[in-house]
Amino acid sequence: MATEHNTAALSKKHNPALSESRRVAAELDRLIGPAASGDRNAVTDIVRVIHPLVRRYCGARLGNTGHLQVTADDVVQEILIATVNAIPRYRDQGKSFLAFVYGIASNKVADAFRRSQLHPTYPMAEMPDAPSTEAGPEEWALALERRAATKELMKVLAPAHREVLVMRIVLGWSAAQTAEAIGTSPGVVRVMQHRALNKLRAELKAA
Repeated sequence: MATEHNTAALSKKHNPALSESRRVAAELDRLIGPAASGDRNAVTDIVRVIHPLVRRYCGARLGNTGHLQVTADDVVQEILIATVNAIPRYRDQGKSFLAFVYGIASNKVADAFRRSQLHPTYPMAEMPDAPSTEAGPEEWALALERRAATKELMKVLAPAHREVLVMRIVLGWSAAQTAEAIGTSPGVVRVMQHRALNKLRAELKAA
């Protein structure tokens, strides 16, 4: 009986169907203890694991950063530095360390938008060396208008609901992956997404 139990546990442990976010969360939870105790190799491994996830998140949240004071890569670096600095003070509060990282990421992205409102930038266009085959001024204007309209529309949502839509729709994550990232359950994620979409539909009808 014990052998069967161990075999089942081993099979579950190596189940290839485990989601990426669950595997990442498990790896981070394994590393955070040694990292918080001063293991530099564990800290390096944490940065290695979260770096691609943070880049994808910032790319989705920030988009074209020409209007911001910083680039998406700048914000990624801020998130990584803040995470490393927070590791010695980290305490398990019932959520995965991955959820903790995304909390930092969300705050840093919000800071970037806040700085852009206080100190807006106006980038100058560069003269091309050769005729361009890219979209012309009219197409760019329409694209910017649509992007601005989408950004304004998203402002009617609560921050947590915006996060869920970014992860579910922009990043294409499953409810389970999103739940793992923000430290809740897939059921709650689905409810939040449903309410957020209903809110957006109501705003569009009222417009």
